[in-house]
Amino acid sequence: MTATAPTTDPASSGAASADARIPWDSPTVRIVLLSTLLAPLGVPLVSPTLPIVRDTFGVSEATASLVISAYFVAGIVLSPFIGALADRLGRRFVLAASLVVFGLAGGVIVVAPSFTTVLLVRVVQGTASAGIFVATVTIIGDTFEDAQRNAVLGVNTAVLSAGAAIFPVVGGVLVAVSWDAPYLLYLLAVPLGALAWYVLEEPDRDGESGRDGGTAHGSAEREPATDGGTAARGVTLDANYVRGVLAAVGTASVLSMFLATFAAELLLFGSVLTAVPFLLTGSYGLTPAIVGGVLMLSEGVSVVVSAANGRFAKRVTNATLVAGGFVCLAIGLAVAGLADSVLAIAAATAIIGAGVGLVLPSVDAEVSDRVAGRYRAGALSLRNSTTFLGRTAGPVAFAGVAATTGYAPLLLVGAIGAVAVAGFVVAGGRSIDDGGVFTTRSA
Repeated sequence: MTATAPTTDPASSGAASADARIPWDSPTVRIVLLSTLLAPLGVPLVSPTLPIVRDTFGVSEATASLVISAYFVAGIVLSPFIGALADRLGRRFVLAASLVVFGLAGGVIVVAPSFTTVLLVRVVQGTASAGIFVATVTIIGDTFEDAQRNAVLGVNTAVLSAGAAIFPVVGGVLVAVSWDAPYLLYLLAVPLGALAWYVLEEPDRDGESGRDGGTAHGSAEREPATDGGTAARGVTLDANYVRGVLAAVGTASVLSMFLATFAAELLLFGSVLTAVPFLLTGSYGLTPAIVGGVLMLSEGVSVVVSAANGRFAKRVTNATLVAGGFVCLAIGLAVAGLADSVLAIAAATAIIGAGVGLVLPSVDAEVSDRVAGRYRAGALSLRNSTTFLGRTAGPVAFAGVAATTGYAPLLLVGAIGAVAVAGFVVAGGRSIDDGGVFTTRSA
């Protein structure tokens, strides 16, 4: 690839991109990681407030849970349109605007006059959240290459996981003060959005081609990116752009990454975040605090493994890392399904966390590598839709099926499914790599 990073950013050094070191002094890295840290405010921070929201607005538990569902549904449906905007208007514009809207929408909930208003605001906020996810990952894909891209994406995933582990505790503490106190934290995103606009420079994506030949598709030409990338010819989803994105993501390698994203999120949210809590409370009578500790173990392992992704990527391909992650998922799910003690279940969740830590940053690195810069945000926005879809479907699917089968058999079936996905990823890699997916990567 020949992506050109902003010349004023230390991340643009060609020498730096040859290794897996993270340029912590890069403004791009700092803004992206701060934005990613705020992203988990969307759900983990809000979850502890649901009982208070129920009582404050006098609604049922099922109705109160719509505060979460409304947020995710918006991301599933609208992510592709946000990706198109990021490709046409620029990543900087989408990130800055999304941060400001995300923060203001969260703050508005404090003065919302009705539960209906809360839901409408959450839809807006979920849309902005999708913009943050798409823009941050795409900026990393534009700015960095090879193992360094994996390193930054890995730390980005680690920051996301750390936020997801910490914010439920923060939300629980703040809601004890006032039901709306957690929502005031959202306002932190507003000054960060302004900072992103003034600090970031739009990566130049002219003429860039992905390894799967992304520039051969369509003719949505772009003028040199200036003033935040707004020099794109038009801002509409024209037919050439849509055909280009579809062609770029229609290869076996990219489709296998989309399947991997959906499957990893479905298995994580269905097993660790749904089945494991029910198993620990129903079979072993553990308190919610201990259950939370087991869940934090999974997140902690995921943080460590994600942060090491750059070092792994210097030695093996992204497809290898994704396939290896699903092997970990299969082992963890099998151990959980056969477990006869709390310790075994805790070990299983740790293994699953390691698998997720391998899969997620490697998927984003592979998609970024395979898709041309002019279509990258569109492709990664579709990845974001599959992420949200997996998170939404996982708890429903596991809880629904387990009502008939029980959780143990379902976890074993999930292990078999994880092995199947690993095989699909291997096949997708071999369709484009002569030596097969399990090859080493030259440093």
